[in-house]
Amino acid sequence: MKIPEKLLDTLNKQVTAEHQAALIYTQLSYDLDHLSFTGMSTWMAAQADEERVHAGKIADHILARGGRVQLGQIENPALNVNSPLDVFSLALEHERKVSEMIRNLARVADEVQDFDSRTLVNWFLNEQIEEEDTVSGIIDQLQLVGDDGAGLLRIDARLGAERSPATPAP
Repeated sequence: MKIPEKLLDTLNKQVTAEHQAALIYTQLSYDLDHLSFTGMSTWMAAQADEERVHAGKIADHILARGGRVQLGQIENPALNVNSPLDVFSLALEHERKVSEMIRNLARVADEVQDFDSRTLVNWFLNEQIEEEDTVSGIIDQLQLVGDDGAGLLRIDARLGAERSPATPAP
């Protein structure tokens, strides 16, 4: 079944948004590395990789249904960070924006009665709950330790050990 045009447009906007999220998280990874939080930087780089996977998942759905993937312009907003708390607060704000976009995908899929897209959209709805919860938990911990260097370094080490970005091809 061909994807209705309104949904195809919304899916393409989501592909672009996922690539934008990858770009934002890449910048945040660089910022964390600049602040000497290499574990958090590694965690954020892995998050950027995950966003590219999300873009590919939606693009694959479009292509499998005979649609054309059309990337829009990707804006790289200026980010002002001075601490890990700044970084993760920006990440949570962005995740909330993405969550609303995914909810809009669900609304459009329902409106045009494209039930074939609901499995994909439902997966993303669940994924966003997990993403917001994870980043919120990190923020809670960062707020708990405040400016305590030892506490920040423990969080940095834990996050670095949890995830690693994709290994570049040789």
